[in-house]
Amino acid sequence: MSASSQPAAVYTHGHAESVVRSHAARTAENSLAYGLPYLRPGMAVLDLGCGPGTITADIAALVAPGRVIAIDADAGVLELARQVAQERGLDNIQFVVMDAYSLDLPDDAVDFAHAHQVLQHLADPVAALREMKRVTKPGGVIAARDGDYAAFTWYPASAGLDRWLAMYRQAARANGGEPDAGRHLLAWAHQAGLTTVTATSSNWTYVAGGSARWWGQSWADRALHSAITRQWIDSGMATMAEVEAVSQAWLAWSEDPDAWIMVPSGEILAVVD
Repeated sequence: MSASSQPAAVYTHGHAESVVRSHAARTAENSLAYGLPYLRPGMAVLDLGCGPGTITADIAALVAPGRVIAIDADAGVLELARQVAQERGLDNIQFVVMDAYSLDLPDDAVDFAHAHQVLQHLADPVAALREMKRVTKPGGVIAARDGDYAAFTWYPASAGLDRWLAMYRQAARANGGEPDAGRHLLAWAHQAGLTTVTATSSNWTYVAGGSARWWGQSWADRALHSAITRQWIDSGMATMAEVEAVSQAWLAWSEDPDAWIMVPSGEILAVVD
């Protein structure tokens, strides 16, 4: 494929330690349950935007002796994914820096193409889905799952978390992304020429105690120590005092004895004609 003419994606979260630590908690079970019935030994799989590679490694174990092509735009996070594969004794994963809009793969190269929390960050998610379609064999499956930030729901009410949500959605849109991507996935799939599409949804839920504390502290850290921190301040979206207040709001929520949050995602499974 020739070099892409699409706008470069700006990854709103970046790859700070606080972000990677959160993403490394993702597994095929908690992030790809909707697609697991379609994975079989011997398959060739594309994992687009693999990040730290925990879902990738789960997929590789399920399709062995098949192979997984794991791609990401960031070489540093790919190195972390390689370490995960090595720790698990997996040798059927190829890690490559690649452009989502111009995959360096032949037509009909894989049986299953997967993207988790990726399309929301792309200026042209439809173009990426077209590329996924191109490299997937007829009868193969495309699976994509993306969050829908506007649908996040928490208890108790928090003005600080309301402010966090508004700031996050503003930053993501400034980067050319769509933070409420979950609700768009079906439409994007249709625009990409995919006709046999099943749309579903699922959510992560964190409640008072260990899980709420983990989620809240993760976002408290990310608010202060990730790419979005710099973006908020440098762009004038927020002052440092406001960023610190958002971080404290996450910590306060995480310690509430009634803390509860639902983090929903839309999902699509598309069979390639």
